[in-house]
Amino acid sequence: MTDQLRHGVRLIDLVMLGAGTAIGASIFSVLGPAAQIGHEGILVACVIAALPMVLFGLVYAYMASAVPRTAASFEWQRQFTHPIIAFGIVWLRILSNAVVMIVLGTVLVNYLGKVVAAPAKPVMFGLFLAVFVLNYLGVAIAARAQTIMMLLLLAVFAVFVVAGAPQLKPQLITQSFSVGWVPIVAALPLMIQLFLGIETTTEVGDEVADPKRVVPLGLALALILTVVVYLAIAFTALSLVGADALAASDAPLLTAAEKALGPAALPVIVTAAVLALLKSMNAVFLVFARFLYAMGKAGVLPAPLARIHPKFGTPHVATIVAFAACCLGLFLPSSLLFLLLAVNIPTMMKYLGSCLAAYVVADKHPEVHAQARLRFSTGLVKVLSSLGMVAAVIIASLGFGTDWKPYALLAGWLAIGLAYYAFVSRKTAS
Repeated sequence: MTDQLRHGVRLIDLVMLGAGTAIGASIFSVLGPAAQIGHEGILVACVIAALPMVLFGLVYAYMASAVPRTAASFEWQRQFTHPIIAFGIVWLRILSNAVVMIVLGTVLVNYLGKVVAAPAKPVMFGLFLAVFVLNYLGVAIAARAQTIMMLLLLAVFAVFVVAGAPQLKPQLITQSFSVGWVPIVAALPLMIQLFLGIETTTEVGDEVADPKRVVPLGLALALILTVVVYLAIAFTALSLVGADALAASDAPLLTAAEKALGPAALPVIVTAAVLALLKSMNAVFLVFARFLYAMGKAGVLPAPLARIHPKFGTPHVATIVAFAACCLGLFLPSSLLFLLLAVNIPTMMKYLGSCLAAYVVADKHPEVHAQARLRFSTGLVKVLSSLGMVAAVIIASLGFGTDWKPYALLAGWLAIGLAYYAFVSRKTAS
């Protein structure tokens, strides 16, 4: 039995993995509420909202250029901060990964419901099963499927943008600034959601050839592609129907597409939604299984999770467990607000932990810093990491006043995990 993950991920796959994780449910749900708050200023807010991810992306790119790893955000924290911190954050990610699969599945079923009525839970189970099979059979297959779905999605979005091109309004560029900074800033918490997940490119480092060069490049290209796609879609939608119409719609992209495409709008937007959500589910599931694999390999979860399939070169036991966790997630509350908050908090904690690891590398590990292909100074790394940690804490705390229950759920889950960690540590020591 081989103990090596296979190098099956190419540069284009990394780009589509990162951009594909980010361009998912948010693009179909955020534009309406954001337009209600920020009006035409959402164009400015879109650019500003990318800045925290640029900050996190620089830290992740630096670390990937020095220490590329599969399940990198766990391995970096385990190696350079403290094993308990690494375990606690990724333990939270186990729950949030199952939850985000439910979020994506729920939104996907809602869009499918505009075309054909289908029972939500069985359809979501079928989607989980399809993603499981792709990932069980090999990272190359899962990555190729991701790339194909992303390219198809870009083609569908291109149809929308090209159809709306005759009605584009260049004056929106100046109007987006004229609304004032208060609405723009108010829209930022929503717009930030658009960019979460781009760092997924760094989580498969052991499955990429020449990862110190390819992974940071893939991350940068994924971020650029995501910003371009979001700006093109937001600009086109605002030009077609205006901010008020987007704000009043429960399906803002569909409302805008109907102006440009007429009766063809429904199949075009539903196809885009299905492709966007399927590829996001695929990307999330791929990384979910890698976290379980890394924790099994580190000995903080059962060792069988670290087994590699002798034929497919995948962490097949971890993949099976990830599938089971997603299925259990079907029994969670169906409120999207509750679920989105339960996803956002562990994501921010992951960013905080990775930034802390980067700070420690720059401060205490000159031999690791010297290996980085990105030649940042230690001072620059410390500044970027410190800003990243502050940004993560602020963003994670934004939702507490909206709904405290996800915070309580995560605190309870973390307590269970730390109790398990203490039990395993005592057993190992005895």
